[in-house]
Amino acid sequence: MLPKIRPAVRNDVPLILQFIRDLATYEKLSHEVEATEEQLVRTLFPADGGPAVAHCILAFVGEVPAGFAIYFFNYSTFLARPGLYLEDLFVKPEFRGQGVGKGLLLHLAGLANARGCGRMEWAVLDWNEPAIKFYESLGARRMLDWQVCRLTGAALQQYA
Repeated sequence: MLPKIRPAVRNDVPLILQFIRDLATYEKLSHEVEATEEQLVRTLFPADGGPAVAHCILAFVGEVPAGFAIYFFNYSTFLARPGLYLEDLFVKPEFRGQGVGKGLLLHLAGLANARGCGRMEWAVLDWNEPAIKFYESLGARRMLDWQVCRLTGAALQQYA
């Protein structure tokens, strides 16, 4: 059965937060989750009608929530075109291998094409071999020459 994929709505925020926590548990990063329902509402569904910081799609098998993806649009100066950055993708263990992850990725690829994006990118943990193999099976290419750099917490706040 192919998953049903739809954009998340404000009432989905508790489910989105649960998916975030489930992903963090899988990645052994639960201690890093600071997200709250209130923060998700503010950033994904702004009350002032302004643009959302990010977007979320949900996958269902039948009526059962099976996975999610959070993404946002960025910009490539080399291509002079927008890009789609996939921040998080998670499929519940009981639904893996059933086309849910592929459905989410292909849905996002369709959005990227419709928006005129020149590329779609995401990061994967180097130990997550099942995910790496899955992404490569879809034609994704790992960018092994690039390293992620990050300012966070006190290192970021010192420049406030």
